[in-house]
Amino acid sequence: MKISAYTLTLLVGACLLFSGCSRPPAKTKAVAPEKSTALVTPEWLKAEPLVVVGNWDSMPIFRRRVGGGLTSQEEQYRKEMTEEAVKRLKDVGVNLAITHFFKGFGLQAERDHLEDARRYISLLKKYGIRAGVYIGSTIAYETFLVENPEADEWFAPDFMGRPVFYDDQTFRKRVYFMHPGYRDYMKRVLRLAVDDYKVDEIDFDNTSMQAQPPIFHHPMAVQDFRDWLQNRYPPETLIRRFGFANMRYVTPPSYDRPLRTIDDPLFQEWAQFRSDQLASYYAEMAAHIRSMNPNVAIATNPHSGISGRNTVWDQGVDYPTFLPHMDIVWTEEGNEATVTSDGILVSKIRTYKMATSLKKRVITYTGGGRGGKIQMAESMAYNRQSLGMVGGALAGYELPEDQRKYIKFFINNFQYFRDVDNVADVAVLHSHASMAFNNDLPWQSAMLFEQALIQAKVPFDIIFDQQLGDLSRYRVLVMPDQECLTDAQLESISGFVNRGGGLVATELTSLYTEWRRRRPDFGLRDLFRISAPQVDRPEGQEMVASAPVVKNQVGKGRVVYIPAVKPAIPKPPAVPMTSQYWKLPLNANDLIEAVKWAAGGDLSLELKAPPTVTAELIFQEKNSSLILHLINYDALRHPVVNNLVARVLIPDGKNVDSVYTLSPDEDKSLHIASKLKGQRLEFTVPRLATYSLVVIKLR
Repeated sequence: MKISAYTLTLLVGACLLFSGCSRPPAKTKAVAPEKSTALVTPEWLKAEPLVVVGNWDSMPIFRRRVGGGLTSQEEQYRKEMTEEAVKRLKDVGVNLAITHFFKGFGLQAERDHLEDARRYISLLKKYGIRAGVYIGSTIAYETFLVENPEADEWFAPDFMGRPVFYDDQTFRKRVYFMHPGYRDYMKRVLRLAVDDYKVDEIDFDNTSMQAQPPIFHHPMAVQDFRDWLQNRYPPETLIRRFGFANMRYVTPPSYDRPLRTIDDPLFQEWAQFRSDQLASYYAEMAAHIRSMNPNVAIATNPHSGISGRNTVWDQGVDYPTFLPHMDIVWTEEGNEATVTSDGILVSKIRTYKMATSLKKRVITYTGGGRGGKIQMAESMAYNRQSLGMVGGALAGYELPEDQRKYIKFFINNFQYFRDVDNVADVAVLHSHASMAFNNDLPWQSAMLFEQALIQAKVPFDIIFDQQLGDLSRYRVLVMPDQECLTDAQLESISGFVNRGGGLVATELTSLYTEWRRRRPDFGLRDLFRISAPQVDRPEGQEMVASAPVVKNQVGKGRVVYIPAVKPAIPKPPAVPMTSQYWKLPLNANDLIEAVKWAAGGDLSLELKAPPTVTAELIFQEKNSSLILHLINYDALRHPVVNNLVARVLIPDGKNVDSVYTLSPDEDKSLHIASKLKGQRLEFTVPRLATYSLVVIKLR
């Protein structure tokens, strides 16, 4: 078996460690990360469609240790690595295959599989398929400690009397990822992948587990937290925050019950610290990767997306601060595109919109199953240049013909999917403190208001605190119970309205500061022109929303205050606002009418279609086109929707050359008759099966 010089160097180093040649003691304080260059997107990722497969969990050492597998598993693993399997992937249209590389058993323990990966990568490159490698964040300590006995100090200690493992796989321990020894080791792994194996993509997994609360009871994490707090604020601010200024004996909270609101300042700061540490770790890893090869794409898996889960508190994942160091974000939230038996439209639209707002691509599972076409359609419409993961390494043998057709459609019509910007009249704010420090009404109201926008086909973005400084591209800002805002944010919002912007706010929006301290009245009272209700929301008591809907003309803008987003299926206290509660709110029509009134005129898109059809309007400046994506989420029960009537706002100074539809469900494109009335283009799409796009060529 041929082993590269670089691999041999790492293995010798591992053997020296095992024989007792230990490294110097680790520093107990985290060092500043290298400056990240991850904001520079690799050129190939800008230019190519992303059609992905993967086989990172099929390596025999992992499957044997997990147990309970099939007798044919290792035969399948060998088949995945063959030239025939790779050629079949090429024929399907795959352009990125992610294979195993570091599962946490140790470089020596995984040596044979590393050489399998080397051969596989060589085959991928032979057929013009880009190679990505899997990098895990858990440590299979039984073998790893044989090679690296000093790593025992990386592991998180027992939390609440329980070991910190990966779910029921008790051989996979979890580490404090900011330990200098762990960071150094992971850089060695990355150097092997980038310098020696010449990979195109690094795929970090288990990100959602790295900054969970138990990890930060590591002794080094406790000290890092104290230092971070001491340096974060001047003494006078610490006294205002905590009542004292010396953080020497502060200890992270041990708490394992669901929380409705997070009011304790230590809990709040601990959530921020965990998300800051996670972002710092990936900034450091990204800088290391890009210093070796700036054309390597970087992906990570924070798992949950925007799915109703409080990722800041539960996982230490704050997307606006975390994703700048990544090119691609995974989601494993579930939420496969469908309409449930009780009429709930389930989608990953919010996650795609979050990533698009932050200028990132998404990978999620889109292949296989009866609903595979809808998953692919959703990714084509709402994602950016990515069809997601269409199957495993044997997808060339297994992928259904109808899904192969969707892949071919995406590749053959890629000109319509690249270099695009979504048209959005509305921005829905997810303010950090509102969503991180309250697990109830802000999540319920935001998810349900967004559901109303999705099913009413209103063009919207999801934005974050960092984007409040410039709202000029939007006509309306929606704030669904965004209760915690800074004084500076209040000024930005007031300025937006006074300059002519629309605002729709609900419930207790602006009543609290960023530390979740209640103001005497709404911070935006001058816009709402109504006083806040006196009743608060203590544990076990819901706010009495008896105030009227209020509409105001303020400056050049319009403001609507709505006392409640009324759920059809109320979420129980303290549980995540996941898809079983996403049924359209009872006052969905009122919410949409409020948005339209606040906009002060027609929106960019009006579409008469069933509420189970969604639409995304895109502008492509390079080709001077508007592109309307249409998806029938209920296609399994209602395979065809007929006669969808659309009105689209045409940009100033533009005329219309032609209108035509394209669809993987149809054999050919169809030209559509249209009528331009002022700046409004009217047309009817005669037929929608699962997915179509309407191209409006402009001149």
